[in-house]
Amino acid sequence: MRKLWIWLSWPALLLIWLTGSALALEYPFAGETTKGPVTIEADSISYDRENDVYHAQGSVNILFSGGTLKAQSVSLSKGANVASAHGKVIIRMDNDVLEGDEVIFNLTTSTGVVNTGKMFVAQNHFYLRGDKIEKSGEATYHIQGVSLTTCDGEKPDWRITGKTMDLTVDGYGMITGGKFLAGEIPLLYLPYFLFPAKTTRQTGFLFPRLAYSSEKLGWDVELPFYVAVSKSIDMTFFQRYMGKRGFQEGVEFRYFFNKDSYGTIYGDYLHDTQQITEQKDNLFRDWQSAQDRWSFYFQSYTALKPDLNLRSDIALVSDPWYFKDLTSHNYYLDHYASGGNDRFKRVAFTADESLDALESKIRLVKDWSLYNLTALIDYRDDLTQISNDATLQKYPEITLSGVTQTFFDTPLNFALNAAVSNNYRKEGQKGELVELKPVLSLPLDVGGVFSLIPQLEMRETLWDRKDNLDTNNRQGSRTAYRVGVDITTSVFRDFTLSGGDVEKIRHEIKPELLYFYTPYFNQGGLPDFAETVDERNSLTVALTNTFLAKRRDKEVGPKYWEILRIKLAQNYDVKEARRDDNVSAVPRRPFRNIDMEVDYKPTSFLSFYARDSFDVNSGGWEKANYDLELNDMRGDLAAVGYRYTRDLLKEINLYLKIMVTRNFFFSYDLRKNEFDDRKLRNALGLKYTRQCWSIGIYYNDAVDDRTVMLSFSLNGLGQAGEIDRPDRPMVSGLDM
Repeated sequence: MRKLWIWLSWPALLLIWLTGSALALEYPFAGETTKGPVTIEADSISYDRENDVYHAQGSVNILFSGGTLKAQSVSLSKGANVASAHGKVIIRMDNDVLEGDEVIFNLTTSTGVVNTGKMFVAQNHFYLRGDKIEKSGEATYHIQGVSLTTCDGEKPDWRITGKTMDLTVDGYGMITGGKFLAGEIPLLYLPYFLFPAKTTRQTGFLFPRLAYSSEKLGWDVELPFYVAVSKSIDMTFFQRYMGKRGFQEGVEFRYFFNKDSYGTIYGDYLHDTQQITEQKDNLFRDWQSAQDRWSFYFQSYTALKPDLNLRSDIALVSDPWYFKDLTSHNYYLDHYASGGNDRFKRVAFTADESLDALESKIRLVKDWSLYNLTALIDYRDDLTQISNDATLQKYPEITLSGVTQTFFDTPLNFALNAAVSNNYRKEGQKGELVELKPVLSLPLDVGGVFSLIPQLEMRETLWDRKDNLDTNNRQGSRTAYRVGVDITTSVFRDFTLSGGDVEKIRHEIKPELLYFYTPYFNQGGLPDFAETVDERNSLTVALTNTFLAKRRDKEVGPKYWEILRIKLAQNYDVKEARRDDNVSAVPRRPFRNIDMEVDYKPTSFLSFYARDSFDVNSGGWEKANYDLELNDMRGDLAAVGYRYTRDLLKEINLYLKIMVTRNFFFSYDLRKNEFDDRKLRNALGLKYTRQCWSIGIYYNDAVDDRTVMLSFSLNGLGQAGEIDRPDRPMVSGLDM
């Protein structure tokens, strides 16, 4: 096809009319010159001057601002920029596609009508078919005789059909006279169906959560409703019914004014109707009438100035049984995160039966180049006791922390830490405490072979008790000091590898020797809210082996990662070695535990971590903690964790995810207390996933409850059964 660029002029129009050959022309939008020109390419182009219409025939391709239009024939009104297209019409706007045999389309407003057409909306991955598709705005459609799916292919796994549909992309869709079909089989009739067509925040119902708990809750149904109050504020209302306990009402309020000011407020209330008599550890309850129970959570961060910020983390609960009763599901478990960048998923505690305390803190932090000042209010709720009256609280506590810096113009280094606190509780000693802790050190480089850092730490403590337990030692002070020396060196060797992605491996050996001495101090009268300073005369030897790899990367340059780190350390107690055997029948044991740390991550598919402590005197492990994780490119995952503390803890954690096929996986989650042979969690899961839908079933057989949960999701419309709530609703409702 020959192409000629011809500007609208009388010679050009005459040439078009005379030749009737393969041509291309370009003209600006009428009255919309800022939007750019319209370009027409076709086998032949003619111009009807009387009606101001271009007629293009054969392989027509029109380029306009924001898209293209292809068809076999097009009549284009120059004044209105309205195209009437016929024959395999395809209109592309960004990644959206509109197709049909007959189309009337306004190139300026991107609106029009398609008869017997189909459409793909890329933002939501919606496939739409209709007897008549009307595009009335940039993102609004009205469709008659509609069929909707998010499945690829000509024979979708599911689709929703209806008489009419009104759709606003990044808004809502509404279908009337509809039905849901699996393949060609109708499963559900939908006289009126409202759904979200959004990838951003929008008010609406989220998908419900459905589960069954045999012992604690009974049928468990939760229906959240999400409200987008403004661009920076949203709320979620949780309506939850538990067959054995009653209704629980919850509300979450979130705000994000900017990266320096955001937060979350959550609270729930449960009028618990279940009657319970139970003894567990130190806790006993005899509930023969309904109980009013609640929880509250507040997390916020505000940067008042670049060097001044306020952080609040508050968590309160009505009773120590609350999370033990709701261990299968609660707001805090859904939003737990030990790390990461999600500002709204920062619950730092695991709210289940293992939780033994809740800690609430409010911190005002002021930073300087060398110092940090923190004002802290700290409240601790001991969930292992019925009463919290004897738990020590700190409010306020003001601490000053300084980085190590040069001491004037001397070779000495200096660091200062200081704290002032008010220590309060209803039962027990309470009062005010002041502590000063300056540290002097002298870093020395000995012949370039090793570094030697002697240091002196002073510790001054003053107290003023405010309780009435006794009249002695109500005020006092204590002066203590500690001297020490740190000797370190390191040697390394580089190994060059040929072939593969790894270019070099560096093996570094770092021996370290630390000595600390603290003499005996009389600490009689020291209140129990002050930390004691123990007599110490000890030597610690440590050896760290590190293997660091350098990998070639043509795009971003070399990359480094630590393949293996092994650290061994042992303490020798000089004071214990000098102890007189005649004073005690217990033999001297100057050698303390051997502590071991292992970090091993040779590839992204394997990681192993160990934190152990071996008692050389008894010949047994004091602590043993291991974590092993294996995964592959298919998505299979195996994670094993072992936790052991002598006489206190022995726990096994196991998680398996096996991809039986590309679409079907099996999962197993075990958490077992080996001391009393209790399975705290024993969960099985099966999930089948297709390109546009998934279904799963989960069963957990714990020591005191059994739960079953069903999950079902339609891609683009959300999921039911499990809620991993995004920042938008997954479905806005079903009215039948």
